[in-house]
Amino acid sequence: MSEILRPENPDQLVELVNWAVSEKQPLKVTGSDSKDGLGRPVQAQHTLSLSAFNGIRLYEPEELVLSAGAGTPLSVIRAALQEKGQEMAFEPPDLSVFYGQGNGEGTLGGLLACNLAGPRRIKIGAARDHFLGFSAVTGRGELVKSGGRVVKNVTGYDLSKLLAGSYGTLGIMTEVTLKVLPVAEKLRTVLVYGLEDAQAVSTLSKTLGSPHELSAAAHLPAAAAAGFALPRVSDAGRAVTAVRVEGPEPSAVFRCEALRKELSALGETEELHGKNSQDFWSKVANLQPFIQASDQIVWKVSTAPTAGPGVAARILAQRKGQHYYDWGGGLLWIGFDPAGIDDDGGAAIVREALGEAGGHATLMRAPDALRAAVPVFQPQEAGKAALSSRLKNAFDPSGVLNPGRIYADN
Repeated sequence: MSEILRPENPDQLVELVNWAVSEKQPLKVTGSDSKDGLGRPVQAQHTLSLSAFNGIRLYEPEELVLSAGAGTPLSVIRAALQEKGQEMAFEPPDLSVFYGQGNGEGTLGGLLACNLAGPRRIKIGAARDHFLGFSAVTGRGELVKSGGRVVKNVTGYDLSKLLAGSYGTLGIMTEVTLKVLPVAEKLRTVLVYGLEDAQAVSTLSKTLGSPHELSAAAHLPAAAAAGFALPRVSDAGRAVTAVRVEGPEPSAVFRCEALRKELSALGETEELHGKNSQDFWSKVANLQPFIQASDQIVWKVSTAPTAGPGVAARILAQRKGQHYYDWGGGLLWIGFDPAGIDDDGGAAIVREALGEAGGHATLMRAPDALRAAVPVFQPQEAGKAALSSRLKNAFDPSGVLNPGRIYADN
């Protein structure tokens, strides 16, 4: 069983990392373990918990900036922002239920380390685009700071962009700062029923290019829609295509009406208001169709939106599964039932299906043995692999921080 180490301040953390380097003891770095199933399994005798690096250190609603300990639960961050009518605009998903770890138990540092973003990414960017600065301890046992508490202070090398998506393999963040934004006054979601994948994604592409300023666009085939546990979606009995508008009430209402009028030629339409609309997009972000099917192997496939339906068709022609689209069709979520002891989880099928379309695929959920046996993240071509290796060596030359979390040899 792994020993849990709980440093209480940055000095203790530096001391622990220096000990790990000198004793050649790898560390599994964690916040709340809510995303332990994301990435390759880390083999380490010692787990380094950031639970003591907890709490909001600075929140200036007027300046749209918040700083907090990396181990602060997302539920605490969301509650503080909600009180001031603000939010993390990149709409981060809560994957704790998806990974079977309870609800709302993820941490702010873990969210940024994995660079997670939800449906609004198509309009406002990823987590790294809202990540202003941090304090961290590298694998060299050095305390470093980067960025600042306002956008104009982010000069020189923007290391925040580097640590976002590094999965704790380059540095252990102790405090992070991010930009926040006001919650939209009103949001409306327009639903169109019964479209096939190709027609739906084509429609999403057209509406995203329209003057209606969509903030989210998704398509749920009938099987995925049935698992949404939301009126007018799960009981529709057919595919559901959804687009969202946000903003001041007169603008949101006007754009919603215009969208329904334009989309009515394709099929029956409906609209979701307020909480129902909010719940719908939370379920899209939180991978609702795969929560009940907890044994399914789940892949995240990113490709050009126009290529998405073709990629999905090639995959599903070879292996039965359920799927849905986010980000206007550019993000394909697909789940397979396990298929036996020699199963590669669909890795060969998924990556071959990308083919000329290009893109990348990530194994988001699978048993530990499978995640250790197949490439969880898209294999890198030689130049990128060499660059990744040099970065790892620069920040963590002894390989003590989450070794093998992304790639087996890095």
